Amino acid sequence: MNEVVRRRPRGLAHDLVDTLGGRVRDGSLAPGEKLPTEAAIMEEFGVSRTVVREAISRLQAAGLVATRHGVGTFVVGMGDATTFRITPDKLGTLQDVIAVLELRIGVETESAALAASRRTPENLATLRHALQAFISALEEGRDAVGPDFQFHLEIAKATQNHHFVDLMATLGGMMIPRARLEPGPLTPERQAYLRRVNAEHENIVDAISRQDPEAARAAMRTHLANSRERRKRLAEQR
Repeated sequence: MNEVVRRRPRGLAHDLVDTLGGRVRDGSLAPGEKLPTEAAIMEEFGVSRTVVREAISRLQAAGLVATRHGVGTFVVGMGDATTFRITPDKLGTLQDVIAVLELRIGVETESAALAASRRTPENLATLRHALQAFISALEEGRDAVGPDFQFHLEIAKATQNHHFVDLMATLGGMMIPRARLEPGPLTPERQAYLRRVNAEHENIVDAISRQDPEAARAAMRTHLANSRERRKRLAEQR
């Protein structure tokens, strides 16, 4: 006699929490962004309204989302599960920024190497899109902080290891030094500097494209070390 095993609603809700929570952590659902409607979630995942509501309740309890009655449910942050955070008050000085760059050198060099080993064609396409977005921002006179962060986040995604993605998501755009240290209009000198930054990005993507972990590791280390040394020179001038 064949038996049909049905998933219990609580198990389905748990799976849905994992999936939606993962989208928040990897940046697919950004802070301030509205979640899809209950009906849309039901259709995408093939679950009941009861399962959707239980999952959203759990996400609320975890501090990931908040519901505004009559408006919808919105992403509010990374939730209580994320204990490691670098808040703006911890990036108040050049030395603070240099310390974060040292952390990034330790993490992102290995991230780049893993990305070279594991990247998919889709990962490579998104990395190249981030390169183009960086150039487009410069041509429009913008500082390209968003595309810069997105580039590094896409490398984390290409590792196929969500812990790298989670760490990058906790840092956010603050991890880009000029986001804190160099506000103001984009001068010709800064534009030339940012073009050099994107050339370093291209070297990283080339190594990842060739699936050469050692070259990717070296290219990322060079890129972040150059940024660190630039900040050290600024610190010495002050």
